[in-house]
Amino acid sequence: MLFETLKQSCHREWDVFVKHPFVEQLAQGSLPESAFRHFLMQDYIFLLHYSRAHALAVVKSEKVDDLRESAFMVDLLLNHEIGLHVDFCARWGISEQDLQATEEDPANRLYTRYVLDKGHQGDLLDLLVALAPCALGYAEIGKRLLMDDKTRLEGNPYREWIELYGGDEFQEGAQKAAGQLDRVARRRGLSQEDIAHSARWPSLSDNFRTAVKLETGFWEMGLNPPHS
Repeated sequence: MLFETLKQSCHREWDVFVKHPFVEQLAQGSLPESAFRHFLMQDYIFLLHYSRAHALAVVKSEKVDDLRESAFMVDLLLNHEIGLHVDFCARWGISEQDLQATEEDPANRLYTRYVLDKGHQGDLLDLLVALAPCALGYAEIGKRLLMDDKTRLEGNPYREWIELYGGDEFQEGAQKAAGQLDRVARRRGLSQEDIAHSARWPSLSDNFRTAVKLETGFWEMGLNPPHS
């Protein structure tokens, strides 16, 4: 899979992202509530921009299956996932009005605008590569935490978050995203066997590495809430 090849190209950065202290504290239930609340509120803003990025993927799609898959993601995000996020935040005493009034953190703005910029400048493959660390990274984190005997589920205030991203529905969605990434690459003549030797590889791997670093920056943002 192209995703695995991209991961291998920046394995150090990837490990820092998926094993970040924010993630490890979340797994043990020791993450400060203020950090998680700040993360949740910023994640709402992120999801709005993530929806815009998938809407851009509709524009960039050349084949009917990509059009349908990208359009499905826009509908899923705007009409379902964001609603679930609002409900989840409500359990932490965060209203939808609070979410809508959230001031966007610079780390959030830097990441989301990077993804949109790559989509505007490049083609569908460039956009999907920039999007990949989010969905596929969260799926890897959720699955690992859910299966790890060291993860504290009983009495963990963040158990629902772990079960959401480690659950079957999110895992299946991530697999579809990985499949689309492979399909779009093949249509551009980039097979799994030779992609690392193609003329596009330097820009694709740099794109992915940058997005991974920006994901790590999002965790750092979560660990440093305002007025903490």
